[in-house]
Amino acid sequence: MQRERISDDIFVFTSSLYAQVTAGAVLTSEGTVIIDTLPFPSEARQMAEFVSRRSNGGIRYVILTHCHADHTNGAYLFRDAEVISHALCRDWIVEHGQAGLEAARAQTPDLAEVQIRAPDVVFEGGEMTLRLGNKTLQLLHSPGHTVDSIVVHVKEDRILFAADTVMPVPYIVDGDLKAFVESLRMLRSLSLENIVQGHGEVILRGEINETLDSSVRYLEAIQSRVTKAIAAQKPREAMREISIESCGKSRISLNGLVQQLHAANLFSLYDRLADGKHKARK
Repeated sequence: MQRERISDDIFVFTSSLYAQVTAGAVLTSEGTVIIDTLPFPSEARQMAEFVSRRSNGGIRYVILTHCHADHTNGAYLFRDAEVISHALCRDWIVEHGQAGLEAARAQTPDLAEVQIRAPDVVFEGGEMTLRLGNKTLQLLHSPGHTVDSIVVHVKEDRILFAADTVMPVPYIVDGDLKAFVESLRMLRSLSLENIVQGHGEVILRGEINETLDSSVRYLEAIQSRVTKAIAAQKPREAMREISIESCGKSRISLNGLVQQLHAANLFSLYDRLADGKHKARK
């Protein structure tokens, strides 16, 4: 696991075991807020131990940005903290979390000790504010990657934990393209020093606008390319011919994993649009 200090009292932790997924810790004068928890117990435990040694007032809250297991698996380790999420996140974890964990355990023995931890505190609608000590954390609903996705804005430091709302390539398989574009444009209105992506490197101030804009352009590009392919009656397999570079993104990020994400986006979008066109004909 890699650790980076991005302000006096804010740390970012990046997994070395899975897709450079990130988590964060905001240390305040009255305790610490953890943002996401990493997928594997070994790294989540390292993060918890590091933060506990430096925290005045202990770890008070854990914020889960969305329901995906690579961001939520470690929540059970923070037994004395309250877990916060959007209401839609808790609904998904309660309904599907255990089944998903059991399926993952069958493939990955390192998850044997993981336990599902459902959020204790949830909010509905667009926003929640958490004030702890000298910090104000603004939780903003940002659907697109998933319906329950949120971002966390540490207002005093102008740092945004964007989770998978900002990634080297937007990923829509469990989400909605139109909502994703709207969420990215909403983030554009914030005045930020850094964005912590859900996977990959921290984005610095001078790179923020272009990063957000390039993600919007990518989503618009795949929408256009897939729509034209369906109109031309091209088969589903033709999606493999649409390169990630032709949609404005690099194939080298996340050690090449973005190519798999890109392909999954195209196939998912093809299925949705083709199904919608078929239903419209009936």
